[in-house]
Amino acid sequence: MFKSAFDGIHRDLFTDAFAFRPLAPLAPGSRLLRVVPRGLRRYARWLPHAAVVALTVCLVFQAFAHSMGLAAMLLIGVPLLMTLVRPIGAWWCSVGAIFFTITVGPWVEVAFSVHVLVMMLVAMRSRPRVAGEMWLLTACIAAFLTVFRPVVGVDGLFELLVVSAVLLFAVFAVRLLRESRQQVVAQTAVTEAERSRRTVLEERTTIARELHDVVAHHMSVVAIQAEAAPYRVQDTPPELAAAFVTIRENAVAALTELRRVLGVIRSDGSDAFDDPEAPQPTLAALDGLLANVRGAGLAVDQVTTGVVRPLPQGVELSAYRIVQEALSNVLRHAPGAAARVELSYVPVGLGLRVVNGPPDRLAKPSPGAGHGVLGMRERVAMLGGEMTDGPTGDGGYEVTAFLPVSVAEAAA
Repeated sequence: MFKSAFDGIHRDLFTDAFAFRPLAPLAPGSRLLRVVPRGLRRYARWLPHAAVVALTVCLVFQAFAHSMGLAAMLLIGVPLLMTLVRPIGAWWCSVGAIFFTITVGPWVEVAFSVHVLVMMLVAMRSRPRVAGEMWLLTACIAAFLTVFRPVVGVDGLFELLVVSAVLLFAVFAVRLLRESRQQVVAQTAVTEAERSRRTVLEERTTIARELHDVVAHHMSVVAIQAEAAPYRVQDTPPELAAAFVTIRENAVAALTELRRVLGVIRSDGSDAFDDPEAPQPTLAALDGLLANVRGAGLAVDQVTTGVVRPLPQGVELSAYRIVQEALSNVLRHAPGAAARVELSYVPVGLGLRVVNGPPDRLAKPSPGAGHGVLGMRERVAMLGGEMTDGPTGDGGYEVTAFLPVSVAEAAA
């Protein structure tokens, strides 16, 4: 036990004691820099260095005012300044200053006071064990001077040791609190990033599940049509019959592979997809969705412009889901607000806009909410569209999206 303790002291205070360990400037995200004007932050990063230098200058001038001499001023200034670049070496210099003052000057208490200050500065940058080892050796030095080398000015060394222990404890309490806050912030950021990633993956899983339904339906139609086509034409040429057989075989093979790759997504046990045969909603079901949210207490109007026409199933499904999520967000985050859903049919696609007014009361906390916009963006990006969202001038919120439709899809 004692051997391991001595090994630790040797490793911490003797090995590479004068190694170059410069004090790093303040991090860009430091709370102190947030209150400094942006133009001065590049200089404010060096505030800790400036504080140590200013403290050293003040103490040296005070020593000069008390006519302590050049040697005393050096014994005060050198260890303090060394804490900026060689912290453990600075502590040893202050130890040397203590023994030097015993032989050449009556400044033992001054040297010990500077030594305590050096210990505090080093403790701010070291592990608690290192600070404990420095204090223990300092106590041994004080005991040695009190018992074996009694000189003027050592009567208050015990009190100085007690004060230094309290100060070191305060330093580490503040440091521990700061590190705990940093860990909480870092963990919160990691948790938020993980939630965002999980939300995106869940939404992509939902999209993949829905695409499975859409593509599987169309591939099934292709296979059935290819199988029935030869029976609808009399005297079908063998080449044409063989082509239909090939089309059907390829469609069945593609459908099998599609179900093998994407069909496993249905096994996640999601309540929303307990019925694998349930048809996916389209804009034709939008009236039912609006009726449901009205029943939940949301006053919502629908405005449709342009010529209403059937759109590709993927576009209609995504449009329905975007409106559904946007209205859900209004219910969660803007209680008492009125909403409006706008659909704009244009030749090259579909425009969506869901806007709500300001809430009339505070929203209740909604754990896990707040990532629905990510899902909407995923759907819009999947179709090659564009989406914007943000607050309105009256305190409400709006979501706008455009889902393009190619000329071939529009003609179909």
